[in-house]
Amino acid sequence: MPSYSRRFLAAAALAVLTLPATACTSDRPSPSASASAAPAGSAGPADKGTGAQSKFFVQADHDAQMAMRRAEPTGSPDKPWEQSIDPRLVDTAEYKKAGPYHLCFSNAAVNNPWRQVGWKTMQAEVALHKEITRFTALDAEGKDDKQISDIEELRSKGCDVLIISPNTTATLTPAVSGACPKVPVIVFDRGVQTDCPVTFIKPIGGYAFGAEAAEFLIDKVPPGGKILALRILPGVDVLETRWSAAKVAFDKSDLEVVGVEFTDGDAAKTKSIVSDYIQRHGKIDGVWMDAGATAVAAVEAFEDAGRPVPPINGEDQQDFLAKWSEAKLTAIAPTYPTYQWRTPVIAALKILKGEQVPKVWNLPQPTITQENLPTYLKPGMPPLHYALCGCEDLPGYPEKWGGAS
Repeated sequence: MPSYSRRFLAAAALAVLTLPATACTSDRPSPSASASAAPAGSAGPADKGTGAQSKFFVQADHDAQMAMRRAEPTGSPDKPWEQSIDPRLVDTAEYKKAGPYHLCFSNAAVNNPWRQVGWKTMQAEVALHKEITRFTALDAEGKDDKQISDIEELRSKGCDVLIISPNTTATLTPAVSGACPKVPVIVFDRGVQTDCPVTFIKPIGGYAFGAEAAEFLIDKVPPGGKILALRILPGVDVLETRWSAAKVAFDKSDLEVVGVEFTDGDAAKTKSIVSDYIQRHGKIDGVWMDAGATAVAAVEAFEDAGRPVPPINGEDQQDFLAKWSEAKLTAIAPTYPTYQWRTPVIAALKILKGEQVPKVWNLPQPTITQENLPTYLKPGMPPLHYALCGCEDLPGYPEKWGGAS
């Protein structure tokens, strides 16, 4: 089963709440989103076939992420998991203490390849630091009630720092808020509706992903070209913001979006949709995707129809990168870097040593292009391995990540 289908399909039944401006929120997909949530707003003559803008669209957030795409991160480019964009540092002197340290981690789940790669990376980062003599991690298995219980249990285990990757945003907020007075808290990947954590760690976000892919197609496809947009589910925050940014770009372009279709993250359904559009329109000039797990299936639909593969975007999974290289595609791969799993461990040690950390730790979010594709294509790694794991310098690579030595 494709990784994104596992990652997002649980989102279908639960509601999304609008988050306050002070919340530490993330674009990472989470089961708190509602698949039944319909886009809001009205479609106008300038929408170029893109339909109404999503109710998730926030102009200020969009503009901030557009600016961060071009910002120069602080820190060493050799360690992007330690870099930050526009850091607003906070003092942590109150948490300073002598080691050794006991770090605790409440994990939403390890139920898809992205999270599995991240979890291996985090464990390897912990192993680098001798001052961390205990590392207690509990897996919530994608269940809010279990994670609430896990956080309560960890609060009683004498943790020096508590790292949390929330399963959902609104439901986990009280548990995070309850933990903050007891122990310094770090939230990463997905956000919560409180700014009480010492730091919130995330890549730039969904608007940046969606805009990067759309702008690539606008550059590569001739004016008047037909674009097919493939989405996974409606109502999932990261996917909505990715599509929101793409819509903004397409509406300003000379391209025509002939279809916006939901694939459920299923490879067979993706191939069927693309095949249908090829038959219906005769020619599709570009394919935009809000996630890349089924990008190979989309490519294969053109190959099966005997048609040239048009410009397309995927993500940093190895199967797509390999297909891109082998078939000499015109492609791009925005990313949501898995190396972010290293950052909470590094942040924890900084906090315990009384060093300043960003209140919101915005990590760089690289894009894979034709020029740098060889850098990210990793021979011998599994098809669902994520290239931006930041794990190549960690002990046990590549075997611990499923690669051949």
